[in-house]
Amino acid sequence: MPVQPGAPAAAGRDTRLGPLIITIFGLYARAERNWLSVASIVRLMADLGVEGQAVRSSISRLKRRGVLESTRHAGAAGYSLAAPALETLAEGDVRIFERVRAVAEDGWVVVVFSVPESERGKRHELRTTLTRLGYGTAAPGVWVAPGNLAAETRRTLERRGLAEYVDIFTGDHFAFGDLRSKVRDWWDLDELTALYSDFLRRYRPVRDAARETEKPPAQAFQLYLPMLTEWRRLPYRDPGLPLALLPPGWNGVTAGALFDELNTLLGAPAREHALEVIHDHR
Repeated sequence: MPVQPGAPAAAGRDTRLGPLIITIFGLYARAERNWLSVASIVRLMADLGVEGQAVRSSISRLKRRGVLESTRHAGAAGYSLAAPALETLAEGDVRIFERVRAVAEDGWVVVVFSVPESERGKRHELRTTLTRLGYGTAAPGVWVAPGNLAAETRRTLERRGLAEYVDIFTGDHFAFGDLRSKVRDWWDLDELTALYSDFLRRYRPVRDAARETEKPPAQAFQLYLPMLTEWRRLPYRDPGLPLALLPPGWNGVTAGALFDELNTLLGAPAREHALEVIHDHR
């Protein structure tokens, strides 16, 4: 099978398997009573060029992290998403497939936190969580994001047991200075631009080929899963800042349109293939 854009290569493959497996569970397990057999996961990952032993090892790591839970159905070994993972994926659906962009009227949400030196691990977890929610850093210990992320922020911090260290404020930028310049300081827009450029470079040819010829389900799956896995981290890095505060011709909009078209072209046939495999390996 030819290597598809975004598919795990031999080098560094181990770190790429977990996200691919989570993508499979997020797309297909929830509609199957939140359960997939080990055999079906191994088969679907084989379609992406990954050996069974590597898949089993990665599943075991996801279980140790509390993402997956081992369960059996009708005597068959399998896994379900743990409750926190289910909640995270449900919120992720909005970020990935809807991508609500903030407007000036949404204002801002500001998070400040104080963590005792004896709990430095919590400080690291807080920073990691806020980064993954798309927050920028306005000052040491002061994190900022568009105001429409306030409710998601509260839920996420509560779910992760971090609420006691945090205060959350919402409001407007009252003064001083040019807000567009501040946004460039608070977020690494050059890095985001580069990530979107890479996505466009890698997946425009995939889109063009899918436009020309309808892909059979198995091939659509091989193209779609790595693409979605690559894409789903980007809406978390990009909090959906108001366009008026972003550079002219922001390529995040172009990349989002490309993703939407790929989702339309490949999502349904990929699902057809995945469900066939899942139902054949119950």
